[in-house]
Amino acid sequence: MQTKNNSLKLILGGVLISAALTAVIGFTAASLTRFEIVGHTVPFAYPWRLVERSDMARITAWLGYILHNLIVWGLIWYAKREKPKYTNNLHWFNWALIGVNILFALLHVAQTQLWYDGLAQDVPEVTALGSVAVMLMIIIILETPRRGLIFGKKFKFHTAFIEIVKKYHGYLFAWAIIYDYWYHPTANTFGHLMGFYYNFLIIAQSALIFNRVHLNKYWTFFLEAFVLIHGVSVAIFQGQAFWQMFAFGFGAMIVLTQMYGLGLSTWAKRGLAIGFLVITVGTYAFMGRLGALNEVIRIPVIDYLFIFAIYGLFLLINWIVNLFKRKPQTALNSGTD
Repeated sequence: MQTKNNSLKLILGGVLISAALTAVIGFTAASLTRFEIVGHTVPFAYPWRLVERSDMARITAWLGYILHNLIVWGLIWYAKREKPKYTNNLHWFNWALIGVNILFALLHVAQTQLWYDGLAQDVPEVTALGSVAVMLMIIIILETPRRGLIFGKKFKFHTAFIEIVKKYHGYLFAWAIIYDYWYHPTANTFGHLMGFYYNFLIIAQSALIFNRVHLNKYWTFFLEAFVLIHGVSVAIFQGQAFWQMFAFGFGAMIVLTQMYGLGLSTWAKRGLAIGFLVITVGTYAFMGRLGALNEVIRIPVIDYLFIFAIYGLFLLINWIVNLFKRKPQTALNSGTD
């Protein structure tokens, strides 16, 4: 009971701090109307950039991002070096990570207020979208030994591959979410606020390393599934017609993979799968878009293709490394004949 109460307190704390930081952005962003931005032009040309580039904006955005990322990486490295056990209490590095992330979150708010531009002035929008997408796909790999890859079926990745993912995923996730945060100015459109809230939730999770909450299956499921809420709501509020692709594409990932980590009964899983199919087909039929039903499989196909592509790359590199390791032994044996 004590463990459960501690977990709930930490989760609630992460949710509330994330909401508070998002609220700070929402309230302070009203003054940003004094900046002249590019606005909507063509797809994937990020609208929230200054018309006139500012050297100070670029310097402060990159400096803030790099310092934020390096300090967090350093704290993760120190935490791993100590090899602590998972506990219900916060370690010194948990408090340090919480403090550093809050400090840099507020510094980015101040940086936006003074100079507006984030990293978007120098790098394309697809890099920010891609950083979060890659993080979500690596989570699937990381969770495969526990919940299976698809329909709960185990897929035996090479042991060294899983060990690499386990060892370095914290650094990758920290980079992905910090990069995404500093990419955007702290504007208060609905899409920005939803995105920042998601950023802060993931940052809260990363700050709780070596705490049992970090492994809580319901909390981690919520963090994975939240991308559905984020993607759908942003698409609807921006007037985009393809919100169904996000809703049912991410929904398909829940039914195909993510729900198998929750310990649900067989009948519960079957019920969710059947309910998902009925709602999906019914929605597309109601909207007269049955011909576009293939949208549902796009996100799962991309996710699984990425997973097997990165695994294939690992196997190739591993084969080459082993090939070179065997060559000296082969040469030695041939020389003794």
